Amino acid sequence: MGCIMLKITSRNNEKIKNAAKLGTDSSYRRKTGMFFLEGLRLCCDAAENGIEPESVFVTETALEKYGEELNVLFSASKENYIITDEISDKISDTKNAQGVFCVCKTLDKFSNIDKINNNGIYIAVENIQTPDNLGAVARTAEALGLDGMIVSGGCDIYNPKALRAAMGSLLRLAVFSVSDLPSFIENCNGSGMNTYAAVPAADAVPVTEIDKSKGMICVVGNEGNGLTEKTISSCSSKITIPMKGRAESLNASAAACMIMWEMVR
Repeated sequence: MGCIMLKITSRNNEKIKNAAKLGTDSSYRRKTGMFFLEGLRLCCDAAENGIEPESVFVTETALEKYGEELNVLFSASKENYIITDEISDKISDTKNAQGVFCVCKTLDKFSNIDKINNNGIYIAVENIQTPDNLGAVARTAEALGLDGMIVSGGCDIYNPKALRAAMGSLLRLAVFSVSDLPSFIENCNGSGMNTYAAVPAADAVPVTEIDKSKGMICVVGNEGNGLTEKTISSCSSKITIPMKGRAESLNASAAACMIMWEMVR
């Protein structure tokens, strides 16, 4: 580790092509075990939370503007590069790029039932497609002090838009990536936790009446289709958010935020 700066001027440089692909291709992220971060705050937040960057890329403008703030990144990274504004535009996913980027190793987010606190409070999301929704749920979960978040299917937790929307929460919060959510839920049932499926159903219990006497998981579904029947069946109870207006349902992140508030209230 160190602060030696190398310069990259070609958009076709292999390091740049790799970074760009990590920012747009979820299958490539899974294959390589790496992900891409953009922005001073997110990159520094990752480094300050023990996520060592493999590579850091900054423009001359960013170097002049942020100076000492970048030292935490440079000292933590294995490789540091100065890039041109043209390259910054190529790998950036925002309109007004800060010119600060890094490539990091993915964290161990795979499900391990032994890591779940049976007395804890968790939000689970199934097949969430919109990165902004995923990020918003994680940010709220951390803000409200939940013990963690369970993600099954849908948007990749390392999607750059999700990471930005989460403001670092997806990197700090205990997040479990689960491929078979119904089986995971059944294991949690067996360990004595309450598991709730959030559904817009007349026979569901109002979220204000959930049992807070022991650990629990509340599951929120896809933006358009809600939860799968298998997941609903695996949960010990169904809950709903009482609504008096004409709207039949809520945005996935809005629903999750309301449920999480009730979980900790």
